[in-house]
Parts: sequence; C-alpha cells; structure tokens
Amino acid sequence: MNKNPYEVLGVSKDASDTDIKKAYHKLVMKYHPDKNPGDKSAEEKFKEVNNAFDILKDPQKRAAYDRYGDAAFAGGNGAGAGFGGNPFGNGSFHFNMGGGDMGGMEDILREAMRGFGFGGAGFGGARENTPQSGRDLLDEVVIDLKDAYFGKTHTVKFTSAVKCDKCDGHGTADGKPAKTCSTCGGSGYVHTRQGFFAVETPCPDCNGLGKKIDKKCSQCDGTGTINKQRTLDVKIPAGIQDGARLRMTGMGEAARNGGRAGDFYLDIRIRPDKTFQRIGNDLLMHKDIDFATLALGGEIEIDTLDDKKLSVKIPSGTQVGEKLRVRGHGMPNGRGGFGDLYLEIGIVIPKKLTEKQKKALSEFAGIKSDKKGWF
Repeated sequence: MNKNPYEVLGVSKDASDTDIKKAYHKLVMKYHPDKNPGDKSAEEKFKEVNNAFDILKDPQKRAAYDRYGDAAFAGGNGAGAGFGGNPFGNGSFHFNMGGGDMGGMEDILREAMRGFGFGGAGFGGARENTPQSGRDLLDEVVIDLKDAYFGKTHTVKFTSAVKCDKCDGHGTADGKPAKTCSTCGGSGYVHTRQGFFAVETPCPDCNGLGKKIDKKCSQCDGTGTINKQRTLDVKIPAGIQDGARLRMTGMGEAARNGGRAGDFYLDIRIRPDKTFQRIGNDLLMHKDIDFATLALGGEIEIDTLDDKKLSVKIPSGTQVGEKLRVRGHGMPNGRGGFGDLYLEIGIVIPKKLTEKQKKALSEFAGIKSDKKGWF
C-alpha cells in the first residue's frame, strides 16, 4: 500500500500547488542519495517523496486519490507503479512527467473501479491495452552567465531503461513481434458477470499485456527494455534565459509493450555574475569613474562579458547614478541580435591627496557660480 502523499510531503489536503512544490523541493533535497550516500532509509524516503509528488502534481491523479485513496491506483497506473527511484548518478532527479494513458475522468473512474474488482463496462466498455509511453526524465544544470552568453554543450550521464537490442524491444526470444493474445483479443483483460456488475480482470494468459510471448528474450526477460548507462549531450543555445527548460523528444526512458519513448528535459539555472546583472537581454554593470573625467569628459576602457576590451566615451558633466547605454553589447537575443550594455556611473573619491591637489580643490570649491547644482 502506498503511503498517504499528503503525509509524505507534510502538507494539508487543501494545500495549493505552490505549497506542494515547495514542500517537495525541500524534501527531495534533504533525502537526495547524493547527500546521503549509503543511507537506505534516505533512499526510501526519496522514492516516497517522488511518488507522492507524482500524484499530487497531477490534478487528475490527485482527484482520484482524494476520492478513492490507494484504490485509485490499484490497477498499476499510479505514481508508484514501477517507479525506479533516482536514475541519475550526478545529482539529478527523475520524474514521471505525464506518461501513461489515463485520458480523463472516465479513465480515472474506470481505474478506480478496477481496483475494487469491478469491470469498466459500466463506464463505456473495456479499455484497450494500448502501449504506454516511456517515462520522461528531468535534469537540472547551473551555468555561468558567460556560458549563457556563448552557449555550451552539457553532458549528462545517467542510467535508464532503453530498448532491448537483442529482441528489438519485442521481448521475444526470436526478436519478432509477439502474437496477439487469443484469450483477451489483445485488450489485456477478460470479462465475467457477477449479478449486476460486469467484472473485468487482467487476462491470466498474458498478464494484462495483450500479447502472448511463448518464449521470452533471455536479455530483458520479456519486458523489451533493459537498464543501461547512457551519455547525452544537450546543446544549450546562446542567450538562454534563467529558468528555461530544454526538451529532447524521445530521449527519455524506453517504453514497454512497444510504446514511444519518453522525453528528456533539462532545466537551466544561471549563476549570478559578480560584474554583470542581467535584465532580459540587457546587461548592467557598475563603473566608478574619477571626478575629473565626469566633469570634463573623456574615454574609459571596460572589459565586456565576451572577454573583449571596449572603449566608452564619457560625456562632460556626467552625473553619478546616470546610466550610459552601449548598444549591442548585451546578451544574444536568439534572433541574431544582441541586447544593450548599461554602465551605472559611480565616482572614485581619493582617500589621500597631495597638498597641491588639496589647494586646487579648495580653490575650485570657492569659485562662485550662479548655476544651481554646481559642485
């Protein structure tokens, strides 16, 4: 029996989606295997947290659980069915991000009734045992702002289910597609009547698969998939925004029973830079300039994010706090252009002055002027 997902995440039954996500992220970081090496209890808690979140993040699954409890997933389509825990070896997470074949409330009710031992005929007839999609995989990477400027390739190493190469995913010893089960006609379920109710149960000859494998593949034991260490190169485009999610279609886990493979997702986080602040596609940097240059004007040299030297003209009378715009030296905008760079002007106040400098400043300060705002 699965544990109550609300209790696992430590949230109330009326918790909002935001509260559920916050609780999940806090617990998944606490019990992550990389932070608790060799701790079996932490590993189990990590799986429980993932299973609980898989139910509560999905409105349909959550509604089914609220109404029927564990029985809503007794048919094997719940979050806990076949959940393999964390497949990554580098601190990443693995979620079922929507794989499966439950298409609406009618499917939820059918699955719940099947969990109680009742057939689905009362809800529109038997559901075909269509191949389910493989699970999606999710990883997260933190990159520097400079990496976001130039773009980079991120390599992910992890273990996941892939199509068995010996049987080509069919699960048969000869590598050919399995024959349709003659007992259930490929539906995966058989039907009998008990009084008013039509009872639907998994086919005893094919175990609900819908196909009959007489001799199983020795490598995958008839599942059509095997676990394998994988390396995936994900290209992060130049100019990517913080919080962006990249998708690689069909690069997730392989599916049993001939379904499509899941997708691979990579969440991008950008580490704050010490010099540049990003605002959309623009960059902002603070620059202290001496009083003489601000008053008289001149040129200064700055280092840009792309490791180049840039000469910038400072107009005479530039004020502290003013922002000077340098066009085309911001972040790539994804359309072949660039944002702008803004210099936020500060001033350098010398701590030590020579007698000559002190005299010059005193004379300057003593000059009268009719203009308001004069130094």
